Amino acid sequence: MAWIVEDRRAAKVAAGQPLLTEPMKQRLREKYFPRYPTRRAVTLPALHLIQHTYGWIPMQAIQEVAEFLELAPAEVLDTASFYEEYWLKPKGKYLIQVCRSLACELCGSETITEHIRRKLNIDIGQTTEDRRFTLVELECLGSCGTAPAALINQVLHENLTVEKIDKILDSLPDDPHDYRDPTIDWDQAE
Repeated sequence: MAWIVEDRRAAKVAAGQPLLTEPMKQRLREKYFPRYPTRRAVTLPALHLIQHTYGWIPMQAIQEVAEFLELAPAEVLDTASFYEEYWLKPKGKYLIQVCRSLACELCGSETITEHIRRKLNIDIGQTTEDRRFTLVELECLGSCGTAPAALINQVLHENLTVEKIDKILDSLPDDPHDYRDPTIDWDQAE
């Protein structure tokens, strides 16, 4: 596996409104500080909160989380860059995660990934120019019996074919918050 090198020394922290807002800090203080023995242990929940709010973790947020938790910014950046879950650059409104486990690969996940790459004119790890889609591969979605599989945002799609993935991508709403798992009866669930 090749190392991806980024020059983070040149990263600038934007001045302006704080990304780690007072209500977010209050939530971390009330919900997580009592549960963990140190402030450092609240790093992951703080990063999750930032990412779920903004869709990624800007350098300004790294700095603000570090200050709030009384850590060095490098410690927070080390944590954020260690986990694949965290995004240190903006991603598309729809994150397409194609499983590349052995079962999915044997059932045609490479064909699905290649089709999505051509359709969206992006490579794995890239985002479309309109910031609608980002394409990545994952090791396993735990859906081996219904391979090939992919997650689109948090919705699992199984038994994929080129035709099925086209239909899914073409039917996605403009607002990703309106995208729900079609296999769930949401009237019953709410």
